[in-house]
Amino acid sequence: MYVILVYDVGEERVGRACKLCRRYLNWVQNSVFEGVLTESKLERLKSELSKSIDKEKDSVLIYRFRDQKLAVKEVIGLERLSTDNIV
Repeated sequence: MYVILVYDVGEERVGRACKLCRRYLNWVQNSVFEGVLTESKLERLKSELSKSIDKEKDSVLIYRFRDQKLAVKEVIGLERLSTDNIV
């Protein structure tokens, strides 16, 4: 499945959240990641993130698509990392 993950976490937890997300997804912009994951890898990522954030202060949004073709991405301005060639 194709996943877009966005987080808003406290400054002291940003580095840890970024490193964790980069192990599973492509970093496309500050606090924004995307890529293709299996259901089990997504569950593992969610579990690890749950342990790393403060659920009273932080927020993680995950958008799931059955296929990357179902998501339309439009970039205005600089695209930090193109994911067009990622399978």
